[in-house]
Amino acid sequence: MITFSDIQLLRGGKPLLEQASATIHPGDKVGLVGKNGCGKSTLFALIKGELSVDGGSNRVPHHWELAWVAQETPALERKALDYVIDGDREYRNLEAQLIEAEEADNGTLVAELHSKIDIVGGYTINSRAAELLNGLGFSQQQMDWNLTQFSGGWRMRLNLAQALLCPSDILLLDEPTNHLDLDAVIWLEKW
Repeated sequence: MITFSDIQLLRGGKPLLEQASATIHPGDKVGLVGKNGCGKSTLFALIKGELSVDGGSNRVPHHWELAWVAQETPALERKALDYVIDGDREYRNLEAQLIEAEEADNGTLVAELHSKIDIVGGYTINSRAAELLNGLGFSQQQMDWNLTQFSGGWRMRLNLAQALLCPSDILLLDEPTNHLDLDAVIWLEKW
């Protein structure tokens, strides 16, 4: 579980959070609501380990996998579908190991890696990524477009799809419905 005990976070010498405490249990779905500048994104940065508290204590289990929506999308000559699949770092790591094992002609390791890829859902990853993109309003044709062909709003949708594909114990969604039309918001809510 995640715990915050009497935490204090300062920004520019001013308290952003003071004596804040909370406990989030596995399986909890938590919504954090507040006006701009009140510390929502800062709290996410704390959970991600990008910040430390100025007072009190917090604990996020080290073995938990985190996923979040990146706020920037690089202008890459990379297909949208491949970019979304990149969100599953474990799959991409196993895929790279498999290529090396095949090049080394290590049949035993190749078999082991195929088994591991199956366990992490690697043989359905293309269809799962396409399903996410479809739900977020991408056409079949757009799934083959390079990231450079998309506007900023569509790139944010790609980041959302990447975060949703990533296996995680904690999924942090900071304003996830920005840049989504009503159909995509309804789809995300059901997903």
